[in-house]
Amino acid sequence: MTNKIAQLRKERRISQAELADAVDVTRQTIISLENGRYNASLLLAHRIAKYFGLTIEEVFLFEEEEP
Repeated sequence: MTNKIAQLRKERRISQAELADAVDVTRQTIISLENGRYNASLLLAHRIAKYFGLTIEEVFLFEEEEP
């Protein structure tokens, strides 16, 4: 799963710390999400999408795994 968090954050001139505070996680969690080292829980994905005024699917890109 990939995401557009860094792109959205930069477009809106929001720091990692500001986003982290807004969605009630640590800055390190935002860093890990942006670097693809961590996948957001459904609850966190919803909070982030809601913060940006988007749907989860607009922020998080789910890639089908090949069999």
